[in-house]
Amino acid sequence: MAFDGITIANIVSELRKSLSGGRIYKIAQPESDELMLTIKNNGSQYRLLLSADASLPLVYLTQTNKPSPMTAPGFCMLLRKHLQNARIVTIAQPGLERIIQLELEHLNELGDLCRKKLIIEVMGKHSNIIFCDDKNMIIDSIKHISGMVSSVREVLPGRNYFIPQTQNKWNPLRFCPEYTSGKITGVAGEDNEALDYISFCEHMRARPMPAYKALYSSYTGLSPIMAQEICYRSRIDADMPANALENDALRSLYNTLCGMLRQIITDDFSPSILYNGREPVEFAALPLTLYEDKTVKNFDSISAVLE
Repeated sequence: MAFDGITIANIVSELRKSLSGGRIYKIAQPESDELMLTIKNNGSQYRLLLSADASLPLVYLTQTNKPSPMTAPGFCMLLRKHLQNARIVTIAQPGLERIIQLELEHLNELGDLCRKKLIIEVMGKHSNIIFCDDKNMIIDSIKHISGMVSSVREVLPGRNYFIPQTQNKWNPLRFCPEYTSGKITGVAGEDNEALDYISFCEHMRARPMPAYKALYSSYTGLSPIMAQEICYRSRIDADMPANALENDALRSLYNTLCGMLRQIITDDFSPSILYNGREPVEFAALPLTLYEDKTVKNFDSISAVLE
């Protein structure tokens, strides 16, 4: 089951609708790698679970509270010092990365209005929750990553925060004019240069591998199962070598990919769980039509799927 960039986009869409403009009422750290934020907004109260667990990182809204230790860990105390009663200004996802950024506004000790960022990286064993200032300098993180652990990026207080580019992938949202024109809000400094059909053909023909693998290895946010779904909707054999595809096949793949991207940028999500009998075998934020023999249970929210 893939927790991919499309699932993150669905989560961000839900969080924006429920939490934008809300204030952080309570901050708890039930586990060493987990936060529970209680947020009040529009007369309602929400609980937001943020987990950087290496085996099961998650972000979702929940009605269930969790007991916390009698003495709060240092990271939790730091967040309480800075973010108690902070207002959620924006909730963003850079491209289709598995990253959620909460921009928060609060008053400092002198009563001046300040902004901070709480960044949740949902990346398997590399998952983390990172607290930064308005200049993207790391104040602290729930997991400290030194240079001895990672040669790509240190996650330590005083270091600059950046998204590591460990793979040669493109942001597929750059195929969408709405995104590159700035109508879809990205993050500061992001490359919004447009991609087109010619770019797509170049990317695919440069990958001597099955078409579905060429898709998810070329573009951020696509899991293997969503790449197979794109091939299925395009009526293309997913195992056909990408560099051997004819022009008609490439055009069909391109049109299907762009159609899926439009669903994402217009928040047209359909979260569901697929069952084989009573056993859940897959979940997705968009319909998976390649599983015609499976039972599908639809949900109103992605949080309900993940909880």
